[in-house]
Amino acid sequence: MGSPVERIREYHSELEAIRHDLHAHPELGFEETRTSALVADKLASWGIEVHRGLAKTGVVGVVKGRGTSGGRAIGLRADMDCLPVHETGSVPYRSRHDGRMHACGHDGHTTMLLVPHATWRRPATSAAPHTSSSSPPRKAAAAGR
Repeated sequence: MGSPVERIREYHSELEAIRHDLHAHPELGFEETRTSALVADKLASWGIEVHRGLAKTGVVGVVKGRGTSGGRAIGLRADMDCLPVHETGSVPYRSRHDGRMHACGHDGHTTMLLVPHATWRRPATSAAPHTSSSSPPRKAAAAGR
């Protein structure tokens, strides 16, 4: 089966394409409909249990592992929103939306959150159940927006 790093390398091209896509299509907080659909659809295509629409645009993926006793689970999360900033870079995947950019790295964080799902999607490879969520902005969600 190989080491975890070898398993992750198998998904490098796919994950890089996802990050570039997210970077090119940034969405402001509570408007991440395209982003949340991309994350949810990718998780579902990997056979992951998906819950959508939490705090409006949040997504939760659940992988049931072998060790379910004791009620323990691993939780991972990442923000998906962008900043209202104009991108001045010239990379091929630069923002296609003037005045919005993933200058904060949430495109990378969201992509990184997909890594355990890509590599652990076979139940036999995950020792413990785990969930992850891609969420709207923390500060606004905490304020009850």
